[in-house]
Amino acid sequence: MGFPVAHSLSPRLHNFWLDRYGIDGAYVPLPVAPEHFSSALRSLAQLGFAGVNVTVPHKEAAFAAADETDDLAKRIGAINMLTFKDGRIFGRNTDAFGFRESLREAAPSWSAKGAKAVVLGAGGAARAVVAALIDEGAAVTVANRTRSRAEALTASIGGMAADWDNRARLLAGADLLVNTTVLGMEGKDALDLDLGALPKSALVADIVYVPLETKLLVEARRRGNTAVDGLGMLLHQARPAFAAWFGREPEVTAELRRHVLAGR
Repeated sequence: MGFPVAHSLSPRLHNFWLDRYGIDGAYVPLPVAPEHFSSALRSLAQLGFAGVNVTVPHKEAAFAAADETDDLAKRIGAINMLTFKDGRIFGRNTDAFGFRESLREAAPSWSAKGAKAVVLGAGGAARAVVAALIDEGAAVTVANRTRSRAEALTASIGGMAADWDNRARLLAGADLLVNTTVLGMEGKDALDLDLGALPKSALVADIVYVPLETKLLVEARRRGNTAVDGLGMLLHQARPAFAAWFGREPEVTAELRRHVLAGR
């Protein structure tokens, strides 16, 4: 459920797994305007849906509409997955899991424990990323164009807030840089960031996946940093949802990645 939602790659992703595991089911895009979200959600639960994912702009509304949420969702203040059971709606946030697993896939030997991480942005995705990193033992600094939003995030989840204008200087000694803003996304302005102070041993992650190789990731690879694209987070965040709805733990494979990318 989203508005708009036609661009989403999630139907291609979940339907690949349904076909692969021989499960009789379907995953469909549902464009729902914000003013109709709550009533549509209740209707789906009554119509026999197993559950839904929610994307922009519904993640906060979904949190409010859920009858029950897990502790992580409460910390983040937003959910991206809902399960319907016995007339009740259960909400979870799997974005933090998806981000953590995407790092693990791209850099299996890298550890967040004791690492210094710089996160750009303070929206819903940033909240999930910061929660994931803090839970793994990282020290996190959040820089956002509106500092008050970074301060609100760190006050509720943890880490330190910093001025957007200082973002390049924050990279000195960093072990991880994460862009959670829309800067660099197709149709948006590029992220203006000098990576000169960033150690070449650091990971650079961008949760944008259209384009897959953002200007940030191209520059990171060019200077020798390990780059983590945004598709991994999308693929891995879907695993707990699929398991909850269909009773099968799915695998993220190279074939799945090629299939999903072919739908862009």
